[in-house]
Amino acid sequence: MTTKLIILTFLALIVGSLFSALYLLFKRGEDTSKVARALTVRISLSMLLFVLLIAGFYFGIIPAQGNR
Repeated sequence: MTTKLIILTFLALIVGSLFSALYLLFKRGEDTSKVARALTVRISLSMLLFVLLIAGFYFGIIPAQGNR
């Protein structure tokens, strides 16, 4: 249950960062440094979530499901 909560939290932060960049893009069209920073945060969170998922599968925290 904790694993699902962590994954959902990361996904919420990623979507929040994406909408933050969209808001900054429409609010300040000229100032692209804040938009770039928000998108960098989104990419960093996505990469961290991917690494955590791979590590979770590797160490057995997240069980692999499939037909055997």
